[in-house]
Amino acid sequence: MTELLTAAQMRAIEAAAIASGQVTGLDLMERAGQGVVNAIFEVWPELAKAPSRAVVLCGPGNNGGDGFVVARLLKGQGWQVEVFLYGDAERLPPDARVNYERWGEVGEVRPLSALNAEVGAAPGLTFDIVVDALFGIGLGRSLPDDVVRTLCNLFRGDLWGPVVSVDLPTGLCADSGKPLLPRGYANGTNDCSGWPALDGLVAEAALTVTFHRKKLGHVLDVGPRHCCRVVVVDIGLVPVIATRVCRDVGMVRKDLLRFLAKGREDHKYSHGHALILSGPSGHGGAARLAARGALRIGAGVVTVGCPPDALPENAARLDAVMLRGVPDAATLAEVLTDKRINALCLGPGLGLGALQAGLVREALAAVRQGAPHGEGRRGAVLDADALTLIARDPALFAALSPNCILTPHAGEFARLFPDIAAKLAEPATKGPAYSKVDATREAAARAGCVVLYKGPDTVIAAPDGRCAINAAVYDRAAPWLATAGSGDVLAGFITGLLARGFSPFDAACTGAWLHVECARSFGPGLIAEDLPEELPKVFRALGL
Repeated sequence: MTELLTAAQMRAIEAAAIASGQVTGLDLMERAGQGVVNAIFEVWPELAKAPSRAVVLCGPGNNGGDGFVVARLLKGQGWQVEVFLYGDAERLPPDARVNYERWGEVGEVRPLSALNAEVGAAPGLTFDIVVDALFGIGLGRSLPDDVVRTLCNLFRGDLWGPVVSVDLPTGLCADSGKPLLPRGYANGTNDCSGWPALDGLVAEAALTVTFHRKKLGHVLDVGPRHCCRVVVVDIGLVPVIATRVCRDVGMVRKDLLRFLAKGREDHKYSHGHALILSGPSGHGGAARLAARGALRIGAGVVTVGCPPDALPENAARLDAVMLRGVPDAATLAEVLTDKRINALCLGPGLGLGALQAGLVREALAAVRQGAPHGEGRRGAVLDADALTLIARDPALFAALSPNCILTPHAGEFARLFPDIAAKLAEPATKGPAYSKVDATREAAARAGCVVLYKGPDTVIAAPDGRCAINAAVYDRAAPWLATAGSGDVLAGFITGLLARGFSPFDAACTGAWLHVECARSFGPGLIAEDLPEELPKVFRALGL
């Protein structure tokens, strides 16, 4: 896994490197500018062969300083470069001021407002590349109205070539991926009907070049939509593990996945026994999907517990999965005296009646108590109907314990944590804005268990503050997962990993990553039933 940084963490890492004497701020700025130019030529190699025309938009901070370096380097390649500055050159930070003066030796700097006038006078004006170095990760407030009015003219797709954003598209919060809206725009009093962006007033980049590590805003919320493609440039900073860092699940460690490999002396019960509770007859499909997922991912034994009248239906559809009649909570308590059952899955197709609430209550009590006689750890995945039942009953919510995993989508999250969801939904007018990472961490701390908040930017958080993002964006996009039953399979994957002995946090991270890998491996046409069957291919690709 790699770190995903907040703007403050990135600034702290840079400051520590400079304070150590190993590098100067000017060194970092020069490396950043060179990295942007290299990325441009790598993405559009034709531009390296013939000098072209670029406009570089520089802001009042160090992001603008990076822009002056880019302008100077492109000019050195024979490009025609025009540079426009928002803000007062006399108030630039020292390093940015040095690069402003270096550019001034070879080219002119005009105010950003002049470009707006130029566009108005020559509506056919075009550039091969637009470099957006206005604010980057340094933006902590909404854009001033005068900048908004200027940008409404600047980023019209019929006038410009591709936009290359330095660090982050202007107007995007580095910590949340939310647009930082002008206060008037947020309450509907600003008129920016000509703005082409999909989500507020944010530049639409064709390429975003960032440094050292991705930032949270690159993968959260609408960040991926506006960044389009992210290239991370190494500028020679020493890796530093920041406190409360959020990790990108990315490539799950192979040593963790090899824990799934089965030894010669193993038997089925040494790989755990997962119990999936199912609903009444006619409602068992979701539980069967979860059971198949748990079995395929490596649980040694999987049992579906269901009402007696649903046994024939499930028997007709399941072979390797065992069945057990579970008519009520008392029977479930008896079933759970089997010390080999170490992972439970409740919710998919379970139902929302008093009987089902009793089953959830009994299961949560069994998880809190652990396996009988204190042997081993027992965990539970709570999904779908189980989440709704918990949201309705404060006593069930209070019964959650550290070995539980909640797996809500946005609607379920709002039912479980309405105040947190409301805070997350508020328009952002200043940064750092409240993010999905903040919301999931707060929810995990309140629930006292792991929370996996689903979405293309799935966030997994533990009560102790550990956090990871499984982002199915950019080249990991898996839109085929938007199909009925895929969430049930995910619940089964995580349950199977719990059965194998993974910790709740690792089970959630690994299950979510494998879920996306299966979808990417299968491709278009995916239905939920395909996900478990794709696991062997994914495992083989990992060398298991």
